[in-house]
Amino acid sequence: MVLENKLGINNSAELAQEEERITKIKAIELFETEKLDEIEIGTFKGLSQIHKYLFDEIYEFAGKIRKENISKSNFRFASAMYLEEALKQIDKMPQSNFDEIIEKYIEMNIAHPFREGNGRSTRIWLDMILKNEIKMVIDWSKVDKEDYLLAMERSPIKNTEIKFLLKEALTDKIDDREVYMKGIDASYNYEGYSVYKAENLVNDNNS
Repeated sequence: MVLENKLGINNSAELAQEEERITKIKAIELFETEKLDEIEIGTFKGLSQIHKYLFDEIYEFAGKIRKENISKSNFRFASAMYLEEALKQIDKMPQSNFDEIIEKYIEMNIAHPFREGNGRSTRIWLDMILKNEIKMVIDWSKVDKEDYLLAMERSPIKNTEIKFLLKEALTDKIDDREVYMKGIDASYNYEGYSVYKAENLVNDNNS
């Protein structure tokens, strides 16, 4: 089934490719135009702002809480019926140190508030919190895809694995363009999007 989209595309492979291209360009813009500075840190509102910016050209639901129940593999994300209340509780969670921030990130992942594009948006959101609170970000290019996906899958029951994995990849290069660009490519690769390299998209846009 192809998600209804503003581009009028009804082929899932074509939509995935166009979604990757458009949203990667938008993710780069977030960094290069300093639009990240306008986004609220550590709240659902902030995450919604990121999601809307990335996906607004493609989906009507960009930035909006999903009305459908969704699952991945055997894991069911938070029920749409209780989603608004769950997001209010996540907003209240503390974020003053690494452990608290990752615990908040795990809860937001369980919530999975959007119909599509949760992981890619939430990893940008996570780095914004880390940067603001502990002056670090994750170098996602150093986080192995299979290790990350398995650790995230287990994180609702046991979070030590994902905390260890992400802590190992922390860097103080919080404004480093290369770290951000490689991070976007890695983040997209976790979700199976790897047709375009962020750096090439910048060059294509500028030419």
